[in-house]
Amino acid sequence: MTSFMLLVMVGLFALSVPIAVAVAAASIGGIAVFTSMPLIVVAQKLVTTIDSFPLMAVPFFILAGNLMEAGGISHRLVDFAKAVVGNVQGGLACSCVLTCMIFASVSGSSVATTFAIGSIIIPAMIRHRYPAEFAAALQATSAELGVIIPPSIPMILYGVSAEVSIGELFAAGIGPGLLIGGALTVFVYITCKLNGWGRQDGDGNLGFVKATERAALALLMPVIIIGGIYQGVFTPTEASVVAVFYAAIVGMGVYRAIGLTDLGPILKKSVLSSAIIMFIIAAAGLFSFLITRAGVPAAIGAWIAETFGSGAAFLLAVNLFLFIVGMFVETSAAIIVLAPILAPVAVHFGIDPVHFGLIMVVNLALGMVTPPFGVNLFAACQVAGLSLERIVGRLIPFVLVVFACLMVITYVPAVTLFFRNLVY
Repeated sequence: MTSFMLLVMVGLFALSVPIAVAVAAASIGGIAVFTSMPLIVVAQKLVTTIDSFPLMAVPFFILAGNLMEAGGISHRLVDFAKAVVGNVQGGLACSCVLTCMIFASVSGSSVATTFAIGSIIIPAMIRHRYPAEFAAALQATSAELGVIIPPSIPMILYGVSAEVSIGELFAAGIGPGLLIGGALTVFVYITCKLNGWGRQDGDGNLGFVKATERAALALLMPVIIIGGIYQGVFTPTEASVVAVFYAAIVGMGVYRAIGLTDLGPILKKSVLSSAIIMFIIAAAGLFSFLITRAGVPAAIGAWIAETFGSGAAFLLAVNLFLFIVGMFVETSAAIIVLAPILAPVAVHFGIDPVHFGLIMVVNLALGMVTPPFGVNLFAACQVAGLSLERIVGRLIPFVLVVFACLMVITYVPAVTLFFRNLVY
């Protein structure tokens, strides 16, 4: 049954059938052909998969990100980042990374980060004579911090799938986020110096004090959200609702950038994005139920335990496997399907499940910026008005930088676990 389902799913992928539909169709086919279960099981599993309190955070964080984008918060964060690092050569490019790091700390979504920040940064970089391909590749890569720096929607999905504390995952994401953000900033600065880009990046920037005053409420948002979670004031799910109310109050009541007539399109956009993600999660949950029932996770776990003699070899193999999977499978679906299979094996090798969760999230986040199905890549191309083929060459160095950081995260657990152990 499993082979049949995989063949059907891959075949539908090749025909460009949407991921959720392909996974659901393969699962329904497996039930109909190889089992005697009534098809009502399909509806039951689709519903029970998404009937989860932690998953309620997903649509709320998406809505919060859209409210931030429409409410002028992203503009103020860009101005603040430019005031901090924009006065050096290449500072505008560095501010892209810094802004994405700040925006990521409340949005939880890399695609939302790409559109919210990229719509401001990419045109500005092009005006300052940066190559459009470089600007788009930088934005796509920096936006992946949206799923690494907490709060993170993929971390929520991993926590639900592997039965790991979401709060601990959020704390563990701080170290990898800072590492990748710092590495990208250094790489961008060196690249700009070598190519002579960004010599006039300081022109027109606001002063630090003024930019900080304008962005004060925007900068306070991650402090409230992340601080509230770690202080035990509210759960990650409740934090997502707080983020929505805060973004709405600031965007409508303080900045007055959102009117009542704007709420309709914002809610519609959020509902569509949430529905797509939830459909993928529900379909992947059905698929996961069937392969678990068939004993696939236990068989794979036994094979891996026999094949790889150490945790280090296992992690190397998993990283290569996930890197390839991330290129072809949507991140949410990959986590829902693979986390229940791989996390127990990681524990067998003595690997902390929180540490392993960050390895999965960072690795699959790379899939968001690698062809052929990188969602960040397509979003950045759309904002920059470029074809995918034009930016692939510029993208490769950024992918190598993030992959190098991934190796550090994998084999130096302290990068991940330091903040987790500090908080919990």
